[in-house]
Amino acid sequence: MTLKRIFDMRASQYWDKEHLISKSVGERDSDSVVWDYVAVYQPGKLWDQAPPEPVYSNVPVIRGIDGTREAIQKLLRENFK
Repeated sequence: MTLKRIFDMRASQYWDKEHLISKSVGERDSDSVVWDYVAVYQPGKLWDQAPPEPVYSNVPVIRGIDGTREAIQKLLRENFK
């Protein structure tokens, strides 16, 4: 249901039951669990031992909608000229 609000097939949403992503982006204990997080990455960047530095990120997602949109539009302009 959540992804139905995003019309770009490249968008992904993950349920991180084991907190693998949360730990890779900063979780240290139960008080620092990363959730409701949005990040925009440069196209073609690979995740190795840790995720690459995002072009943009914010929590909670609702506060990052405009910034996310702007970051994606900027990347599209830069990469698809």
